[in-house]
Amino acid sequence: MDVFSEKSTVIITCPKRIPPYLEEEVIALGFSVEERFITGVRISACINECIKLNLNLRCASQVLYSLKQFEADDAGDIYRKVFDFPWEEILPEQGYFSVTSNVNNPTINNSMFANLRVKDAIVDRVREKRGERPSTGSALTGAVIHLFWKNEQAELFIDTSGDSLGRHGYRKLPGLAPMLESLAAATISATRWDKKSPFVNPMCGSGTLAIEAAMIATHRCPGLFRNQYAFMHLKGYDEAVYRKEDALLEEQIREVLGLKIIATDNSARAVENARKNAIAAGVAGLIEFSVCDFADTEVPENVPGIFFVNPEYGERLGAVQELEITYGRIGDFMKKHCKGYFGYVFTGNLELAKKIGLKATRRLEFYTSKIDCRLLEYELYSGTRSSTEK
Repeated sequence: MDVFSEKSTVIITCPKRIPPYLEEEVIALGFSVEERFITGVRISACINECIKLNLNLRCASQVLYSLKQFEADDAGDIYRKVFDFPWEEILPEQGYFSVTSNVNNPTINNSMFANLRVKDAIVDRVREKRGERPSTGSALTGAVIHLFWKNEQAELFIDTSGDSLGRHGYRKLPGLAPMLESLAAATISATRWDKKSPFVNPMCGSGTLAIEAAMIATHRCPGLFRNQYAFMHLKGYDEAVYRKEDALLEEQIREVLGLKIIATDNSARAVENARKNAIAAGVAGLIEFSVCDFADTEVPENVPGIFFVNPEYGERLGAVQELEITYGRIGDFMKKHCKGYFGYVFTGNLELAKKIGLKATRRLEFYTSKIDCRLLEYELYSGTRSSTEK
């Protein structure tokens, strides 16, 4: 079978609550979304088309190409069904592969055992057909086979991505409690930013939000910072197809005249790290960095823009009492200095959010790690209109 040209079901995964923004991306790339679910979207594509997805998507985690669906009551069924698949047509000679899985079956209390049965079946099949044992291990540096197994329903996929697409590759100095790049991209997509007006990001930390904003505005995609994917280690891979898609990444970069992205933090080290990350991402010249208290951040006046802050939540960093004061100051700053803007506060602590003292016009649900978070939107009117958060 030629997986590079034959269409099949493709599942593009992402963290919970991000699928709406992933769907927008996939549609913008010219694909039809057949289903959106809690952790991703489903489309039809061949692996050559998956190359485009891997290089361009900002909100995705993995791009999974379906090989086979079957029923399996236990690990013995998994072994037999996997063994029956023609892996010699998928895996190159002297190749290396690894196995990942998402398992929820009453007969399995350790997903690593399911991985082992898949690995054993593939190794035994290839050894029978070729007379040699393929190399395998846990590192995602070659072909990657993924097993999805829920109750008695199982499905085998080629993971065309390998390492998660959620990490965009430019952030060498993450700092404390950093926001995952794919989450940052999704939250920016959830705002009303027009990608031309000012984007003001106090408390910038390692700079992820400001950098992602600069990348989105100028059409710089994550594929610019990565040159290894699992699809490169499959039989039939044509490097010319990848090179063509890779070249398009450079061609689609555009400059936005007058783009103003401002990132500040009261930590000189954080700002220096953010600047280095921006250099790695190729957008340092698009971001104005400065060291200051967030309340001293200069907000461009007389233009509509976005004010976006991701303060500490209290679960992992900082004392709650001190943060109550900080959240109150954030509300005061937005009221006094961000008139005409949309203000956004990303937080995992809704009790602290009440201290902002403004009524949110939207409350968008997200997760960061396992923390239930909200992106709170505030329409900051140019006049005196305001009300208290309930």
